[in-house]
Amino acid sequence: MKRDPRTIAITVSLAASGLMLAGKLTAYFLTHSDAIMSDAAESVVHGVATGMAAFSLWLAGRPGDRSHLYGHGKIAYFSAGFEGAMILSAAIVIVWSAVESLVHGPRLRDLGAGLAITAGLALFNLFLGVGLIRVGRRHNALVLVANGKHVLTDMWTSAAVVAGVAVVWATEILWLDPAVAIFAALNILYSAVKLIRESFGGLMDRADPATTDMLTHALENARHTGLISGFHQLRHRASNDQVWIEVHLLLDGSLSTRQAHANVTMIEDYIRQALPGRQVFITTHVEPADHRSAHPAGHLRTDPLE
Repeated sequence: MKRDPRTIAITVSLAASGLMLAGKLTAYFLTHSDAIMSDAAESVVHGVATGMAAFSLWLAGRPGDRSHLYGHGKIAYFSAGFEGAMILSAAIVIVWSAVESLVHGPRLRDLGAGLAITAGLALFNLFLGVGLIRVGRRHNALVLVANGKHVLTDMWTSAAVVAGVAVVWATEILWLDPAVAIFAALNILYSAVKLIRESFGGLMDRADPATTDMLTHALENARHTGLISGFHQLRHRASNDQVWIEVHLLLDGSLSTRQAHANVTMIEDYIRQALPGRQVFITTHVEPADHRSAHPAGHLRTDPLE
């Protein structure tokens, strides 16, 4: 039985988060470095967030039911927002600890071993993060993309920590250690805010401009070829790997029901082909071309794309 690549990817990420945490905590206890501690704190957050991501990926894959007619894909956006909030909390803890060390003075030891461990873990995270993002984009899984970006954030944090602690080791300028920790926290903070914004956009059904352009182009082509006379009330939203589309299509009023259905089916098939790898659900409302006489009072809702 062939296993889902998304399940394999999140399982690897979950196992790796435990390895990262153990390795970074070891490096911190060896060195007492605030910069390395900041890296370890981020890994604690990442472990919790990855667990949430694994649950969300499982739930998002479940089909719709009586209580969730549109499926469970929205959990992906909640998961991404939760991960962003966790990253944000890690950044705050890191800054607090680093400022405390700047005030009281850092106490460092055995930096060489800590550097070696942290550098090795950073390299591992580079390959893991890139792999998660690729699998996530290939399968339209926002949960994996968000988790992969978190892993890369962890990697860049580790890289900055390695560079900073190496300078401290070489120069013995101890205050640079908490300064590097603060710099790493600011980088984490930026990633957190970006991830939370993406989450809000998905939860608010923000329309993807590229999908809007594709749908508009497809419907205009159908109008030019005579399949329809026009269209309006176009709406679409995405939920993980699912795309839901609604549109009113105007056809010649003299067409038979059979011919009108055939024309609309051709358009729907074209749209599905233009969205490969996605589950596409299209709801069309057919109206006569002289729809103004059919709707003398007009539509109750405005058309956002007009």
